[in-house]
Amino acid sequence: MPDAWRSDTRDSYDADALGYAEQVRGLLDRMPYLRASLAVFAEAVRDAGGGPVADVGCGPGYVTRHLQDAGVDAFGIDLSPEMVAIAQRDHPGLRFEVGDMTDLDLADHSVAGVVAFWSVIHVPDHAVPGVFAEFHRVLRPGSPVLVGFHVGDGTEHTAEGYTGAHISVDTHRRQPSRVMDWLRQAGFAIQAELVLRPDDDVPGAVILASSAT
Repeated sequence: MPDAWRSDTRDSYDADALGYAEQVRGLLDRMPYLRASLAVFAEAVRDAGGGPVADVGCGPGYVTRHLQDAGVDAFGIDLSPEMVAIAQRDHPGLRFEVGDMTDLDLADHSVAGVVAFWSVIHVPDHAVPGVFAEFHRVLRPGSPVLVGFHVGDGTEHTAEGYTGAHISVDTHRRQPSRVMDWLRQAGFAIQAELVLRPDDDVPGAVILASSAT
């Protein structure tokens, strides 16, 4: 793991894993549009023939659990061992493993869907194309990818976690047009774009795309 941003991200989420898990607890219950986007994704997985789905950057596993409850064979991957440990504790019976989205330990064309739910926000611009290329590599042709992220411009550095722990992590805000361009360059076709709370200081966005058939 030679890049500092990856080690910083891993160490920061290890240090603040409990605080982050508490912060996102019940998030989907409060966010109907996020639930709707995951429902559309689950339908796209089924329409493409079904199969295992990778929740990349799964954190404490709440999206993995939601997809599993929606009938999707979802498993989680996260850079932080502490986050994976919490996911395994909170969602026994589901599969979670430590992994790096820049070099996924998955065979070519081995999954029927990829979710990156606000997990590429810590990936610097120069590394995003490689991450999306990895998503395309592991996806079966015609399968969906769902990417959620903060909308805006610029980078915010965070030095204190939810528990007060010292962390060092950058969060990158991006325009949907830029994320869609990166996805197209990786071989994806854009299916839908949803901007959440556009009047907020920091809106969210979800992009649904499909790999080339």
